[in-house]
Amino acid sequence: MSIDIPWARAELAQFLKLTELYRQPDPPGVFSISSHLSNRGKQSEIVASAHVVEQILDRVLPRWRTEVPAGHNKSVNRWYQHREAAQRADAALQRDADVRDRLGDDAPQLSAATMHPWVWSGARSLWQSGHFREAVTAAAKKVNAEMQNKVGRRDASETALFQSVFSKDDPRPGQPRLRLRPDDGSDTFRSVQRGAAAFAEGCFAGIRNPHSHEDGLPELPENEALEQLAAFSVLARWVDAASLAT
Repeated sequence: MSIDIPWARAELAQFLKLTELYRQPDPPGVFSISSHLSNRGKQSEIVASAHVVEQILDRVLPRWRTEVPAGHNKSVNRWYQHREAAQRADAALQRDADVRDRLGDDAPQLSAATMHPWVWSGARSLWQSGHFREAVTAAAKKVNAEMQNKVGRRDASETALFQSVFSKDDPRPGQPRLRLRPDDGSDTFRSVQRGAAAFAEGCFAGIRNPHSHEDGLPELPENEALEQLAAFSVLARWVDAASLAT
């Protein structure tokens, strides 16, 4: 996974140290039978550490908030779920490099967090709760909205909008164009514009529309959803980098 494993493991270890449970010793001359347990670290230190650890957990165990039991947070300690998730994540990180090395899987890893910000910001909350199909749909909506913002249009969306905006024709009143390269009249310019329009149609007609218009579809496998996010990330980068012609 694309993460600094030594750093992440050190952060998890520090959090586990701060949240370790122990029974405070009785004052001199006092004997208590209380079973109350306290955390080793100060609450302010734990909160600061948790801010970083939660982001690590979101990367290593995206569904930890729903898959790791939280029932003991009230009965035992506020940080019980975080501690178990941190222990699981540490084990995953510890074994990840070794497993990939022994299995011969040293291929590059694709991370959703490195995709275009429009895509990941649209998909993130749904992705982290395991709703991968809805996450892809949300990313598609975000890319469409940013396109509308860039060209100042609300009268068209998705396939129709992208085909119009990436058209090789000259811009018209109310119909601006996006140029991925200078319009020098070359075959390369026409090919790039035609390819962008076709790619956008594939993204919306082939990916976004089935997710939104077909009921009862099974949840999308995480690896397939990641591939679909990558497609919209490519489209988002083209829109973001293109120059506006009016």
